[in-house]
Amino acid sequence: MIKLVISDMDGTFLNSAGDFNRPFYKEVKQLMDQQGVQFAACTGKQCERVEAIFGEEANDIWILGDSATRIKQKGEYVYESLLANEIGLALIKKIETVAPNVVIIACTANGAMVKKDITEDAIAIVRGSYHEVGFVEDYATITDDFVKITVYDKNLNCFETVKELETFTDKAYIVASEAAWIDVSNYDVHKGTTVKKLQAMLDVTADETMCFGDGLNDIELMEECTYSFAMRNGFEATKDVARFVTGTNDEEAVLHTIQEILALQTPSK
Repeated sequence: MIKLVISDMDGTFLNSAGDFNRPFYKEVKQLMDQQGVQFAACTGKQCERVEAIFGEEANDIWILGDSATRIKQKGEYVYESLLANEIGLALIKKIETVAPNVVIIACTANGAMVKKDITEDAIAIVRGSYHEVGFVEDYATITDDFVKITVYDKNLNCFETVKELETFTDKAYIVASEAAWIDVSNYDVHKGTTVKKLQAMLDVTADETMCFGDGLNDIELMEECTYSFAMRNGFEATKDVARFVTGTNDEEAVLHTIQEILALQTPSK
C-alpha cells in the first residue's frame, strides 16, 4: 500500500510553464489525505521557492529542496547536510577556471548568492528556482558552509564541464542533471539518501513509496522507491532505472498516475 508519494518538480510535476493544475492537485491531495498518504516535493529548487510555488498548500507537504540537501516541513527545517566552505570555494574556483561563462549559484543558509555582474536574463532564470537571492563581488567572500552549488550554462556544456570536476568526487556529490545544469552537494548526499532519511522519519518502506522524476539526478531517487515512474519526456537513462514510464509533465501525468494508483487502494481506517 502506498504511504508516501515523492515527485521531482521541473520537467515532472511542473508543466513547461513552470506551474501546475491547482484545482486538480487539490482533488488528488484530498484523495491522498483520505488515505493517509504523505506527499513530498524533491527538487533542486530552493525550499523557499517551493513554498512560494505551492502557496498555502506548502504547509501540507514535505519539501526535500536545495537538491535534496534539506528537508523542510511546516516552515521548519528538520534535516540538512552542508558542504564545507573550504571544499565549496575550491570547487567554485575550479568551475570559474574551466567554464568561465557559466552562472554559478552558491547557496548558503542565507540564500542563493550570484555575482553582481549577472545579466538580467540569467537572474530571471535564477529566480525561477531561488526565492532568496543575494549578490557578491567575489565568491571567496562567502564564509558560510554551502547548502549546495549550482551551475547554469546557457550553452549546454554541463556534461563536458562536469568531467573537469572529477577530482572533487571524493569530497562532494556532483551531477549534471541535464546539459544546462550541474548540482553540487555534500559528499554522498543526493535525492536517494535524503529520501531514505524521510522514509525513516515516517516509518515508510520503499515498497510503500511511489516517486516520479525525469532528470539524471532522479536516478538515485528511483532506486529508493519500488513504485518508480519516469516521465516520458525524461532522459533514457532515468527511464531505464525506473520501474514504470508514465506520461509527460505537460499531460499532468504525475497527478493522473497518483489518482489512478490510489483509486485501487482501500482507504486506511
